[in-house]
Amino acid sequence: MTSAINPNNIDGAYPVAGQDNNSQGFRDNFTNTKTNFAYAADEITDLQNNVILKGALTGTTLNNDMNGSVLSNAQLQDMSETRVALGTLSGTVTINYSAGSYQTVTTNGPISLAFTSGSWPVAGALGTVAVQVYVSSVAHTVTFPTAVSINTAGVQGLSTSTNTMEFAATGYYTFVFSTSDGGSTISLSQVNNILTPFNYTSEDLAPSAAASLGVTASYFSTATAETATLAAGADGQIKTFMMVADGGDMVITVSNAGWKASGTGTIRFNDIGDGCTLQYINSKWFCIGSNGVVFA
Repeated sequence: MTSAINPNNIDGAYPVAGQDNNSQGFRDNFTNTKTNFAYAADEITDLQNNVILKGALTGTTLNNDMNGSVLSNAQLQDMSETRVALGTLSGTVTINYSAGSYQTVTTNGPISLAFTSGSWPVAGALGTVAVQVYVSSVAHTVTFPTAVSINTAGVQGLSTSTNTMEFAATGYYTFVFSTSDGGSTISLSQVNNILTPFNYTSEDLAPSAAASLGVTASYFSTATAETATLAAGADGQIKTFMMVADGGDMVITVSNAGWKASGTGTIRFNDIGDGCTLQYINSKWFCIGSNGVVFA
């Protein structure tokens, strides 16, 4: 803005020393000085109310709320984002977008995320918030609001019918939610590979051990007849087994076996090279490929 203060309407040479001076000149200078002070007060108040400050002015609390104003053509350096630590929770976990763009929570049971109504930017502006969830037990699930409906197809462990995500391993899972229509529809983005809750690595399955749900492949070398177990998985999960050395049969007892009407089933591996691929579908393990194994 252009300042209304006019320093040129003050006669700095008045009064003239050593002569009789008209009192009107005094009045003019006083009036113009008062007017300029009023302009200055208004402009300083306007600045105090509207400028971005490095620190609070004397007697005030710092408030750099831009109120939705556009900040353009800026170069950012060494910026940080507010972290909102929600704590260890179960049940409904409320995410308030306006509180901060990075929020964390640890599960103390199954949780259901909910977004504070009206906290998203208005339609036409993009709002994004990252939520880091530490899943402390594979028994804990995360349910997303129904508005989370974009980019959800194909996310392993996520049921698109219930918007509930299951996990095969404990650990940190980061979800990024974004919307440009005020929260009516929300997009889910994958920012770390652990968001896919099944780690595509392998393990050497020990005798009498429980096969890890946190890895895709379990292989084993038997020295004598051995056994192992496989617990219930998460919808969409794939699990493979293979015998790499044969010193005796391996029998794996499988919870929720799809080849049984209900309950557990077994898979017997007799020879080197025997293997199978299972997928957890509709709360059961189904065989989708096998070589040489016997199901019972």
